[in-house]
Amino acid sequence: MFDAHVHAGPDVIDRIGDDSDIAQSFADSDYDGFVLKAHYESTVGRAYAAARATGLQVFGGIALNQHCGGINPAAVAATLQAGGRVIWMPTADSHTQQAAGLPRLCHGAPRLGQHSYALPPVDQSTMAAAESVLQLIADHDAVLATGHVGRDECRWLLERVEYYGIKRVLLTHPSYTVPGLTPSEIEELADRGGYVEITCYQLLHQPGCTPELLAEVADAAGERLVLSSDAGQPDSPNPPAALTLLVDVIAAQGVDRGRLGAASGEVPLRLFAP
Repeated sequence: MFDAHVHAGPDVIDRIGDDSDIAQSFADSDYDGFVLKAHYESTVGRAYAAARATGLQVFGGIALNQHCGGINPAAVAATLQAGGRVIWMPTADSHTQQAAGLPRLCHGAPRLGQHSYALPPVDQSTMAAAESVLQLIADHDAVLATGHVGRDECRWLLERVEYYGIKRVLLTHPSYTVPGLTPSEIEELADRGGYVEITCYQLLHQPGCTPELLAEVADAAGERLVLSSDAGQPDSPNPPAALTLLVDVIAAQGVDRGRLGAASGEVPLRLFAP
């Protein structure tokens, strides 16, 4: 198995364990590897260290939030040249996150202000920087993850992906509160080349989320489904256990277990591996 969305400490919020703890839990569970994500730090060096320590395939990247100035091509270039495999569009500092009142760094550091980020067509002023970021992702054959941006921005990204020839696109938990896409909208974006992520975090913590909804999203994704834990919170199971739980819950809704196995193993590993 391979987990495409994992959080660990040190972080700006509490985590269930540090990089070593989390990496060892995957090694003990006989996983192939995982993707280490942080909202406010590049995880490239941390992922490299975890891979060296365990022999697993561990990949890192950067989320384009306030710590790096948002849609910042220089931050993206540095991340990718250092071996990063994924660029997340704004997550915790996306305008959608702000509108939903979900956690952000500025909540713990008010003097930072409430600045948030958006992509075209929501914010046309970011067009040039966003285009530069996409060209860099294409140049490095890296993964573009949509982060928490809204439905119109996701559509814009899929349009530009075709222009730049980007082959690796992950729709970050599109049925989560942010961006809150419907199964029909998700199917449209999957048909245009996006891989569709469902996370155990949704199952455990998303208001209104049900196993039935997740199964519907899995059906909308077709063969472009990626299951991940998005775990690391003290009130979630450890990431390997969380991903196993997600597979079992969706399988209980009648979704083919073989397809779910691929979605939590070979599909995401193929998406991220160089």
